[in-house]
Amino acid sequence: MANRWKPLVVLGTAQFLMVLDASVMNVSISQLVEDFDTEVTAIQAVITLYTLVMAAFMLTGGKIGDMFGRRRVFVIGLVVYAVGSGLTAVAPTVGVLALGWSIIEGLGAALVLPALAALVAGSYAGRDRAVAYGVIGGLAGAGIAVGPLLGGWVTTYLTWRLVFAGEVVLVVTILLLMRWIPAQPRPTDPPRLDLLGVVLSASGLALMVLAVLQSGTWGWVQPRNPPFTVLGFAPTLFVVALGAALTYAFCVHERRREGRGRTPLVSLDLFGNRTLRSGLITLFNQNTVLLGLFFVIPLYLQVVQGLNAFETGLRLLPVSVTMLGASMSGTLLLRYASPRTIARAGLLVLLAATLWLITAIGPDLDGASFAGAMALLGVGMGMLASQLGNTVQSSVLAEERSEAGGLQYTAQNLGSSLGTALIGAILIGALATSVTSQIESDPRVSGAVAQQTAVQVEAGLSFVPADQVASALAARPDVPPEEAAAVVENYQDAQIDGLKAAVLACSCITAGAVLFTGHLPGTRPGTRTGTRPGNANGRRSVPPNG
Repeated sequence: MANRWKPLVVLGTAQFLMVLDASVMNVSISQLVEDFDTEVTAIQAVITLYTLVMAAFMLTGGKIGDMFGRRRVFVIGLVVYAVGSGLTAVAPTVGVLALGWSIIEGLGAALVLPALAALVAGSYAGRDRAVAYGVIGGLAGAGIAVGPLLGGWVTTYLTWRLVFAGEVVLVVTILLLMRWIPAQPRPTDPPRLDLLGVVLSASGLALMVLAVLQSGTWGWVQPRNPPFTVLGFAPTLFVVALGAALTYAFCVHERRREGRGRTPLVSLDLFGNRTLRSGLITLFNQNTVLLGLFFVIPLYLQVVQGLNAFETGLRLLPVSVTMLGASMSGTLLLRYASPRTIARAGLLVLLAATLWLITAIGPDLDGASFAGAMALLGVGMGMLASQLGNTVQSSVLAEERSEAGGLQYTAQNLGSSLGTALIGAILIGALATSVTSQIESDPRVSGAVAQQTAVQVEAGLSFVPADQVASALAARPDVPPEEAAAVVENYQDAQIDGLKAAVLACSCITAGAVLFTGHLPGTRPGTRTGTRPGNANGRRSVPPNG
């Protein structure tokens, strides 16, 4: 009995590893800014690049698993990941940090995660598979739980670099236990890699996320501080359009390639699977909200409230604990409700949590209210995590699981990239709008100082501690002390406005996500008498949950 869960130990540990350092980075933002003498937006770009690299190459990683075997690619991906972790641990500059963490680790994860999803599905069936995916979701929650606490403590009292050095040790341990994972069927007719599809898909996704990430600096329509303009307008929408055009070209190319009998990077016929499509969209929305919040909340706690990384980790503990508990209870929940009902309930709980969080964000930290919102947030996220992975993998045939795994983690990481980029851009945009309007309407601030502030805001505004703004103003003899104090007060108020606007955006995304859950499985496992009908494109599929 115990032996059958040994593969899950290895795969679950790998899943834990994949989410650990992302949560460490989120609580270490302030320390990273200080260590590398940079700005919050630079660390935001590094975080976004990490998830973007994973999203851009996840389909490729899934296809490579089909070509060379999922177990082998899982091992190769772990080795690449360890190399990136080692380089990150000794990174002397932001550029090396981006190379080690964002690029090399991201590429390693793009190999590991699709293979991991397929290996779980290949090692378990029926209710055991539902349990396995619940555990995988729970361990992802555990990574989110341990990351802020471990990373916060290590960052505050030692150095964040030790976390990445420890990841190398964890990878070695996983590799030593690989014999626990049963041998997988070898590919009898391995496909060839669609290199043009790789370039088109990666370029299209990268350009769209890059444009959203830079929108706070470039502006959406009227240029603010872009490196170039297009017909006098900000380049943001043009770059988004170019990314969308490349993505469309990718879809056309894949259709033509499949029509000629050649293996595509991903079969677009999979999107005719309504259960799969619904699961992917819900995963995308979940991670957009989760990573958006996990970028914004540490800024509130560290930049506005002045907490250190360890104190930030403690404040995030409620969401981590409840997410772990809700994720691990997925099989129990299936005794009483269908995956669709659980997912919808999770989204509604998540919506309530984000609305509660808006009321908890203020100049002074209301510990009880903030902790309650965080705990409720974890419950909603955990309910979603307990169902979506199993739903996606169980909606396809065994030979389609690598592709489905690639799509699953593409959706998750694209959501993570856009969550960090979009919610971060909304935060900076709302901060800029609020600080400008408040200073212009404040009778304590002269017209000259208000004009100077507006010019500086247009040139680019960073989310920094109010003390830093006060110090910068104190060094300027042309700004009287009483006006400087008024500007700092307005900046503090604008920070709260920006944070609330960012969380409100998360609320809107969550509410919209409910509309896309209609094709998730509507019956509990074991209650249906046959397989569900084929999809709109006629492809056969297995019933959800085994």
